[in-house]
Amino acid sequence: MIRLIDHGVFLTKQGNVIENKDIREKDEGRKKTMAYRILQAHNKSGDRENLKLTFDALVSPDNNYVNILQTVRASGIKRFPVPYVLSNCHHTLCAVGGTINEDDHVFGLGNAKKYGGIFVPPYRAVLHQYMRERMAGGGRMILGSDSHTRYGALGTLGIGEGGGEVAKQLLGHTYDVKYPPVLAVRLTGIPRSGVGPQDVALALVAATFKNNFNKNKILEFVGPGIGNLSMEYRMGIDVMTTESAALSSIWCTDELTREYLREHGREDAYQEMMPEDGAWYEGMIDIDLSQVECMIALPFHPSNAMPIRVFKERMEEILQEVEAEGQKIKGPKGKPFSIMSHVRDGEFYVDQALVSGCSGGLFENIVAMADILKGYGIPGNGLNLGVNPASLPVMADLMKQGIAGELAVSGVTLRPAICGPCFGVTDVPADNQVSIRHMTRNYPNREGSKPGQGQMAAACLMDARSIAATVRNGGKLTAATELSVEYRSLSYHFDPDIYKNQVFDNFGKGDAGEKLVMGPNIADWPKMAPLGKHLLLRVAGSYEGSVTTDELIPSGEASSFRSNPEKISEYTMISRDKDYVGRAKAVRELEKQRQAWARECSFCGSAIEKPEKTGSMVENILAALLRQEQCSVEDILIGSAMVSQQIGDGSSREQAASCQKVLGGFANIANAYATKRYRSNLINWGILPLRTEKELKLPTDTWIFIKNIRQVIEEKRETVELQVLELTETGRVDMAESLECTLDNLTEDERKIMLAGSLINYYKNQ
Repeated sequence: MIRLIDHGVFLTKQGNVIENKDIREKDEGRKKTMAYRILQAHNKSGDRENLKLTFDALVSPDNNYVNILQTVRASGIKRFPVPYVLSNCHHTLCAVGGTINEDDHVFGLGNAKKYGGIFVPPYRAVLHQYMRERMAGGGRMILGSDSHTRYGALGTLGIGEGGGEVAKQLLGHTYDVKYPPVLAVRLTGIPRSGVGPQDVALALVAATFKNNFNKNKILEFVGPGIGNLSMEYRMGIDVMTTESAALSSIWCTDELTREYLREHGREDAYQEMMPEDGAWYEGMIDIDLSQVECMIALPFHPSNAMPIRVFKERMEEILQEVEAEGQKIKGPKGKPFSIMSHVRDGEFYVDQALVSGCSGGLFENIVAMADILKGYGIPGNGLNLGVNPASLPVMADLMKQGIAGELAVSGVTLRPAICGPCFGVTDVPADNQVSIRHMTRNYPNREGSKPGQGQMAAACLMDARSIAATVRNGGKLTAATELSVEYRSLSYHFDPDIYKNQVFDNFGKGDAGEKLVMGPNIADWPKMAPLGKHLLLRVAGSYEGSVTTDELIPSGEASSFRSNPEKISEYTMISRDKDYVGRAKAVRELEKQRQAWARECSFCGSAIEKPEKTGSMVENILAALLRQEQCSVEDILIGSAMVSQQIGDGSSREQAASCQKVLGGFANIANAYATKRYRSNLINWGILPLRTEKELKLPTDTWIFIKNIRQVIEEKRETVELQVLELTETGRVDMAESLECTLDNLTEDERKIMLAGSLINYYKNQ
């Protein structure tokens, strides 16, 4: 089904391997990839290895655009320099948190009027579908503050990053990155009837995520199999490449691409794209589409994917592992988490089914579901099926061609074009229920459950076709290939008047006199200190395994407060460690006390024999450090740190880093950072992304001292030495051991941001 080739290969433009080619030609071969040509066309550095990229368009959803707009306003922006789309697809249910969500929409519209933006009102489109339909095209680059910014099937390199990187573009700065490795994804064969794009995508993620094969790389889709896929099929695969940890993706284009753009009134955006003969790739993923089976991704990650057939063969063993993992997440509160209870008479039954958003809510997926459900009525005594089309134009055409009516008769509910169920703000399953979903993620609590309150559910990812087959089979897990279905080949007809009449396109027409309306929940960022001469850290949380962005700051209800930095920070790590916030705040208070001592010159550093209070402890530690370093209390900044083997898998949401900073965080210590975008978020918020190859034995409440950290960054050193402190019973502070870490090649701008304490401070200083 999928074969990984972990060495360099030369390919023809058709995607065939060129044997016995001189490896010394790889440098020239690299220039023959599609990715190279697009990157260099957008590179302003003059250095093909150290890129400084600008983008043709930008996009942000309403769960993070307020923070971005606040940053650029504080930095003195006058106008948006490129088309900037403000989409309102994440937070449209204003009942969550009162009027908070609609206040943000009003603020976003005001910014579009003032600075010349493009405002997509609620319920018109999921952001990625709008960008496909109106903005993507051959040879372009688009940057979005959402991790699933992927438009490769249309010939556009899309990159999803934290809001700080979008702010940089709005302020005329560049996206700085070393030239990324490029992998070929060669497609051959034709998918079997009933196998959909999510099946191919999950197979790809399962084969590449856990071994880091795609991590921070660009995937270049080539080969004859592309011509056997419709445009929507390609898009459905493409958007899920994010879940493999890839940086971006690009596909060969063809007449189907041209036809898609022509249908959307944008044929001039078409560009024929394919690699040149002799293109060199650092590795290859070979996918025989004819061998892909209907897949299921078990909780709690898209990479936990396998053919439904294999799952059924090993059901009990697999579910016991999932149940044990779920119980760890839920903890002792409430009744035990159970997924084994969904096995009846040797079959696996589910409670809820949803198809939604940028991956699931595409026209062809929904038509295929109607074909599968033809003649079947979903009874109202249990399992329900909900569908969120990706855009209002998709919904309109489903109505026009009668598909919406067919689904309604079958008992399917069609909902507005929002991302809601994809990140847990709608359709939250009941306690211990299992939901099957064609959407992007199934992380713990991504479906909206609250294990800290004793309520825990789980989601499995599947393709829309197998979801419909399972619903037709009364909730019994069923691969679509198990049914005999006659699928229609209906084409999606785009109505341009929907966006023409309803989207506010004000690019290039900003009105500087526009007054912005700021609701009561839109709060300014708190003052952030620059990096001190020395750094004293206390570990506020130390965790085994991986810490995801959904754990760092959960989806759903918490993100209603996304525009209020202090309020949303209260939710940091709440689903995994309810005491993290309290510990981090205690360290923040110690820093406030240190600042008061520094202002008043009142620090005495008196030691006591058996310190019992945190304040006494920190006094003893500071006193010992002042004697050792011959410095003043002004020179030592106190902050909190987080420790884990891997941190940052998941979303691009910058709150995953900004909330740590608001709580007084100044460093993360890990063996790996899951994605570039999370590491960039840390840097933009002035949090040191420290990484070490050594085993991490730094439990919660450990004290760590980093000597001359400011000098280390100023002098462009990569190695940072951490001193682990030990407080003896007599109040003496010893340097128990040292740990060598690296900052992994900070760019010049990144160093300046770290020294300033945050991107906001850096721009203010300028």
